[in-house]
Amino acid sequence: NYPNPFNPSTQISFDVPTGSDFLSLNIYNLLGQNIKTLVNESLPAGRYTMEWDAKDMLDNPVSSGIYFYELKSETFISRKKMLLIR
Repeated sequence: NYPNPFNPSTQISFDVPTGSDFLSLNIYNLLGQNIKTLVNESLPAGRYTMEWDAKDMLDNPVSSGIYFYELKSETFISRKKMLLIR
C-alpha cells in the first residue's frame, strides 16, 4: 500500500493473473476483526488499485493504529501491515 504510514487514505495495488477466479481484499484490525471489505468478486486479469479511506463497514472513521490487508484468491493469500496515523 502507498503511502504507509497514511492519513487520511491509502491505495492498495495488485495484479490479477489470467485464469484467476474469485478474489477478496479485506482490512483487519489487530484483533483480527474484519473492518472493511474492498473487493469480494471475480475480476478480469489486469492491474488494480483500491483505495481505503480509513473507514469501517458502517462508514465510521477508524482510530490510529496498525491494520492489515489480506488479498486472497483460491490459490494465493498475501497479508501486509499498514499504519494509520491521525
